[in-house]
Amino acid sequence: MLRSILFIAILVGTLSASAQQERKYIRQGNREYEKATKDSLKVDSVCYQNAEDDYRKALEKEPNNWGAIYNLANSLYRQKKYDDATKQYMAVAGMENKNSDELAMAYHNLGNSLLQTNKLSEAIEAYKNALRKNPNDFETKYNLAWAQNKLKQQQNQQQNQDQDQDKEDKDQQKDEQQQNKQDQQNQDQQKKDQEKQQQQQSQQQQTEKKDQISKEDAARILEALQNDEKEVKEKVQKQKVQPKKRTTQKDW
Repeated sequence: MLRSILFIAILVGTLSASAQQERKYIRQGNREYEKATKDSLKVDSVCYQNAEDDYRKALEKEPNNWGAIYNLANSLYRQKKYDDATKQYMAVAGMENKNSDELAMAYHNLGNSLLQTNKLSEAIEAYKNALRKNPNDFETKYNLAWAQNKLKQQQNQQQNQDQDQDKEDKDQQKDEQQQNKQDQQNQDQQKKDQEKQQQQQSQQQQTEKKDQISKEDAARILEALQNDEKEVKEKVQKQKVQPKKRTTQKDW
């Protein structure tokens, strides 16, 4: 819960015109702030904005006014301007203030603002600083325990996610290795099949080449056959024209 205690600058002695204006703006800002918080179920952003404007005017008169900076941080927090509120809480927590309770409230609200932006480690440190100033603050102890438990849950979740991612990466790497191995086996088998096919084609070509007769060989064979046929015809022709021998019989 936000510590919404509002402060007014406490001035001793006669107030200067500038100091009177500063205090006036702080009072106006406090009225606007309280007006906005009357109905806890309704967020009156207009009144919180008006309060912010009045606190900033007060700080123009006195930039180091602890109460004005603290109240400004609260008005920013109520408008859910958590980053801006964090800057103001950090500024006021770093300022000199002998009142431990006030510093404890600043650190407590700083922890709440950091918690809203999920900066758990920083929020935990802010709550610890608040407890150093006010060790008996039960609400701060509760917020510290809640933030520590939330951080532990996130760390465990992140660890589980990292483990799951690591397992997924290893499984993917294993699948890739198996796929690469299978691809290599397929490539090797494909290469063997191609080599076998090429060998078979080469053998077939050689066999066909043996069975084939070149044109020159066919021409020579044909020419030889023709010559043989010619010689046979000539022999037959000679035998036809050769006269028969007469047989002379002697008259004894």
